Amino acid sequence: MTKSRTVRLECGKPTNVIYVLGTELNIDLYKPSPPGSRTFEISSSPGVSCFIAPVSNGQIAAKHAIRMTLSKGILLVVTVEKTSNDLNDKKVMVTFYGDKLEKPIDKMVLWLTAVDISLDVDADRDGKIERNNPNKGSWSWGPKKHGAILLVNCDNDELSTEGVDNSDSSVPLFEDLGDMSQMILRTEGPNFLPPGYKLQLYISASDREKVQVFRHDLTKLTSVLGRENLSTVMDFTKGNNEYHFFAEGLKFPDEKISSLVTFNLSLLQPLAIGKAPIFTEQAVFRLAPWIMTPNTLAPEEVYVCRVIDNVKFLKEFTAVVEKAKCKLTVCSAEMNRDDRWIQDEIELGYSEAPHKKFPVVLDSPRNRGLSQFPYKKLLGPDFGHVTRTTEMVNSLDSFGNLEVSPPVTVNGKEYPLGRIIIGSAFPTTTHGRNMTKVIRDFLYAQKVQCPIELFSDWLSVGHVDEFMTFVPAPDRKGFRLLLVSPDACCKLFMKLQQEGHGETQMFEGAKKNPVKINEILSNQKLLEDNAYVQQCIDWNRDILKKELGLVEEDIIDIPMLFEMNETYGTVDSFFPDMVNMIVLGKYLGIPKPFGPLINGKCPLETVMRSALEPLGLDCNFINDFSAYHLKLGEVHCGSNVRRQPFALKWWNMEM
Repeated sequence: MTKSRTVRLECGKPTNVIYVLGTELNIDLYKPSPPGSRTFEISSSPGVSCFIAPVSNGQIAAKHAIRMTLSKGILLVVTVEKTSNDLNDKKVMVTFYGDKLEKPIDKMVLWLTAVDISLDVDADRDGKIERNNPNKGSWSWGPKKHGAILLVNCDNDELSTEGVDNSDSSVPLFEDLGDMSQMILRTEGPNFLPPGYKLQLYISASDREKVQVFRHDLTKLTSVLGRENLSTVMDFTKGNNEYHFFAEGLKFPDEKISSLVTFNLSLLQPLAIGKAPIFTEQAVFRLAPWIMTPNTLAPEEVYVCRVIDNVKFLKEFTAVVEKAKCKLTVCSAEMNRDDRWIQDEIELGYSEAPHKKFPVVLDSPRNRGLSQFPYKKLLGPDFGHVTRTTEMVNSLDSFGNLEVSPPVTVNGKEYPLGRIIIGSAFPTTTHGRNMTKVIRDFLYAQKVQCPIELFSDWLSVGHVDEFMTFVPAPDRKGFRLLLVSPDACCKLFMKLQQEGHGETQMFEGAKKNPVKINEILSNQKLLEDNAYVQQCIDWNRDILKKELGLVEEDIIDIPMLFEMNETYGTVDSFFPDMVNMIVLGKYLGIPKPFGPLINGKCPLETVMRSALEPLGLDCNFINDFSAYHLKLGEVHCGSNVRRQPFALKWWNMEM
């Protein structure tokens, strides 16, 4: 929509106006006309277009009419095609006539100096700053749509300083500009303009916590917009000029931080008292979201802790990582301070703009022994950090309780970046545990991975990774959902019992008293507890099928038993929980279940292999019994994976 500006003319007194290309000047001809006026004529310089807007009868006078009848409400609209070479080099003259058509009564003269002003951004999202994109003032989702993107500058390019780069108003290294979104303020026109005209770049008070802008002037970078300043003013004294700005996001979207940031540019005209804007345009950015990566994306780096009692585990774990040809980072005992649960401390994702992307670690509020690991070992050049803190923390705030599905389509709606999954209390429970509000608000505000909430409070630890995971598959939806199943386990043990293996014992070679299959199947309390667990699993199963668009063929049941923790009324895994695995491409690091050995083979492992190996997956069973299982965790709880980002650009999603 063309910007319009009202200009008032007077007879006998020339009016000088600075005109901005792309706008319209609206001039009322009736009110300032001299008494006795009946008709008028319009003349203009080459390159100046004049036409009469619709009058009260809805008709439009011819654009090049020589003599027109003056009537109430008649409006002259003026536009200019090209910028001026000199001051006041374009002219519009309106001549008024009375009853005697040959002799004019009076005239009005408008002198124009045409300039071009443009606040330019990467509105078409191709990584380049185009000139005066007509869509830069709005934002829309989808391929071939428009709207600039602002990357949250949350890495640390200068390791000698603490904190993320956007934590202060300085740019210690010019390399940091690569993380920022560029804006160019361009002007064109004559070399000399009347004094007093200014250019003002400004943001609203609601945007000051979202963005910081630096002006690049020769070798100096100056913070001009953000926390401390809502506007910056520059002289507009010459035509062909460029002002270079670099914008950094300060915060990811949140409940209190909306995604859009609007920059306003105004040309200010000097008045007798103060200044007034005679031209304003906008450029709109969207803060880039934090994005999680599912198990189906290729692994790049694996993280695990070294603690005093996991030497044997580390050896077996490392062998799987080497098979997958991944980089392995081992967090030292000095750094982890006897906190082995690296999955709970962090969630690894990324953020992306057309000009840049880098991994970003989401740091949980649990803040136990590993609290310094994200700051000391991950945050750095092109590796960002974000966190949300709260004083009230429970087990569900750890990130074993935070997963993401592969891409899915549900009832025709596509989720090309998958959907975030978190565990919560049962909806009708009034005293259950839930993930803290600040984390949930953060996850929902990212928009691109619409969260699903499951019921996980029935577990002592309460994490969704204790009863579900995703593995890649070559067919169907490209993955399978694995769900634990006490029912499947009981049926397997009953089959073994019927085949004469009831006296075979579980936990041979593990640090736990052996138990026979017959003893398990005759333990009525254990069976009743697992019937309850199966109900909890089935409730979640129905939610996952509905929210992820799954059918039974997309789900694999994994045999598992749980035992009641009588103190808290929750359950713990009875033997190592095989779904709590690490997925590295086709290579799976699965907790060794220590099931009953029959002819030298564990039937639990056999069931797992039979279900997953036809999908092209490589099952590797890792002994985590002493180092993790007895401490209420498994392989996935004690590891973490940084994965390749999605190929799809999040801004190309249809929302």
